[in-house]
Amino acid sequence: MPKLSFAILLASTLAAAQEPTSPTETTEKLPEMVITATRGQTDLLKVPSVVRTLTAEQLQERQVRTLPEALREVPGVNVQKTSNGQGSPFIRGFTGFRNLALIDGIRFNNSTFREGPNQYWNTIDSYAIDRIELVPGQGSVLYGSDAIGGTLNLFTKSSGYLTEQPGFFFHGLTSYRGSTAEESNVAHQEIQFGEGGKWGFHLGASLKSFGDVHDAKLGDQPHTGYDEWAYDAKLEVSLDPNWTLTAVHQQLRQNDVWRTHATIYGISYEGSTIGTDLKRSFDQERSLSYLRLAGKELDGFIDSVSFTVSLQTSSEDEDRIRRRADNRVDYNQTRLSTLGFDLQFQSQTPLGRLTYGADYFRDSVNSASQRYRLNGSLHSIGIQGPVGDDSTYHLLGLYLQDEIDLGDRVHLFVGGRYTYAKASVGIYDDRSTAIRNDSAKDDWRNYSGSARVTVDLDEKDQYRFYAGVSQGFRAPNLSDLSRLDIARSGEQEVPSNGLSPEEYVNFELGLKADTEHFSGNLGYFYTLIDDMIIRRETGEVLGGNRVVEKRNGGNGYMQGIELSGQYRFNPSWSVFGHMTWTEGRVDQFIGTTSQQQVQPLSRVVPLMWRAGVRWQTVDRRYWTELVALGQSDSDRLNAGDRLDTQRIPPNGNPGFVWLTLRGGVQVTQNLDVTVALENLLDRQIRYAGSGSNEAGFGAVLGATVKW
Repeated sequence: MPKLSFAILLASTLAAAQEPTSPTETTEKLPEMVITATRGQTDLLKVPSVVRTLTAEQLQERQVRTLPEALREVPGVNVQKTSNGQGSPFIRGFTGFRNLALIDGIRFNNSTFREGPNQYWNTIDSYAIDRIELVPGQGSVLYGSDAIGGTLNLFTKSSGYLTEQPGFFFHGLTSYRGSTAEESNVAHQEIQFGEGGKWGFHLGASLKSFGDVHDAKLGDQPHTGYDEWAYDAKLEVSLDPNWTLTAVHQQLRQNDVWRTHATIYGISYEGSTIGTDLKRSFDQERSLSYLRLAGKELDGFIDSVSFTVSLQTSSEDEDRIRRRADNRVDYNQTRLSTLGFDLQFQSQTPLGRLTYGADYFRDSVNSASQRYRLNGSLHSIGIQGPVGDDSTYHLLGLYLQDEIDLGDRVHLFVGGRYTYAKASVGIYDDRSTAIRNDSAKDDWRNYSGSARVTVDLDEKDQYRFYAGVSQGFRAPNLSDLSRLDIARSGEQEVPSNGLSPEEYVNFELGLKADTEHFSGNLGYFYTLIDDMIIRRETGEVLGGNRVVEKRNGGNGYMQGIELSGQYRFNPSWSVFGHMTWTEGRVDQFIGTTSQQQVQPLSRVVPLMWRAGVRWQTVDRRYWTELVALGQSDSDRLNAGDRLDTQRIPPNGNPGFVWLTLRGGVQVTQNLDVTVALENLLDRQIRYAGSGSNEAGFGAVLGATVKW
């Protein structure tokens, strides 16, 4: 009895370290398999790191609005939102291009991603996702540049033809999501058909209309609504029992997404300032197409292989209409295409299971800008847009990882990667005060290594210890080298040359548990930061904005403790929770000088937590859960934060508690209904560093019809 009381007390303060693959758990269960942490299917407990997972069922239950918001209940993640149409997760204190996103293992990040919170992850349709795996910490050995705070792998939906009975099949689903607090409506349609065991086709489409978000105290926040459409298609063909061919295309477009905080329609929060622009909005469209040939259970030295060719495009009419207070109208545009190749092998050898291969990505960028008077007359044409025009970026990687079993209980993972990056900026304005037709080229090489271990602590493999050290890096991208655009509040970023890669070393250790009633983990990480690229004021002023350039020089650290877990009393009742503490410091330039001072890393929330209780029937027909999500005050500000007055209040961001009650019922075998009452306390909430407030009290209704 004392052991049970202690477990209940501990679980009530923790959150699910690994999100369960279904709402129910039984005493006889298969081990959960994950891919991202090792580039191959591996038992979750055996993986030498923490892996957070979200299934399609969990995404449906939570009625996820956007991909970034899907991560807001994941331990150690803070979702900053510059606007309602944008979202940028902070993972272990890092955000933007210091986190890496993958779609079916294909690199989503590209060389135009800018520093700090950005909107790019919000251009991935959450309704096209079947499963999410997040590996916090550095993944540079397996995935290359940018994988510092975490690596997010999004597995897209498929037809499921391999689980169908022989013969032709045809089925689908229709779903709806509506929210009162933002007056939004989302409709989604899917169909799947094919021949069981031989081939299958999946097609999905989403139409989304988001209204203005209703603040708990101030009412509707003007210009926070927008429209979006998306579709995705996947064809899978079994060429024979060992070889599979997969073809995928997905596309999404957002229309009229405002950055309200920079306009006169922004809302002051705890003393934050309001922008002066009369309008600032943009449209954005992206697509991904890929073809993959994969073989498994092959004879010979190579056990499995996959070869992927991908093409991604994005059309970012960034600040497409920026109407300033003096009635000047700016138009900026960036168009990008990324050609990618990925070749991966796995071999079982006397030295262990080898995972090795090569990947290559080439970005081609066109960027332009124009400025008009309100009457439509052309005022000026810039030689570049947000990044340098007529530019290319190459990223080549070679990697190898070996998984070695040292006896029955010790599992060692060692690996390394060589990376070559090359940037060619065709045309750029090297000083914003004197337009010049200039070009630049640079290249970098990096070698990164990793060594991690897991140790089985008992004969039933219910408890494991893990530890490791991993090198990480981020190569300067086109945004670092050639950006000419607004940065933080009142800052104008200009192109910067001569940059070197950022380098990191991550140390991590922890414990995992997965028993009949309890699953969870306790871990500590410490990340050394070397040569982080940081902004420095030049002393110039352009259009009333302080001019800043980028320089290497940020040395420091990031550290944190993550505690999470779930306790299942029986098949009907469970409690869950998590608590994370994160803290970091790095050198920053003092004003316009080259002198530096150690300051807190930007927008890092010290303490975040989640706690809840869930009830469901044994047959899972009915379920309900009460969830509380909270953050401490985010008041550890550096000099840059204090100048970003439109998004960060003078004394930092106040902490909050967000409470929701949600539940669902399987009305029939084909109809599921979910209802959520969100922000039950009707609190005014703004996530740290965000430009708009979250919705006040409101109801979310979801319905799914399967046929």
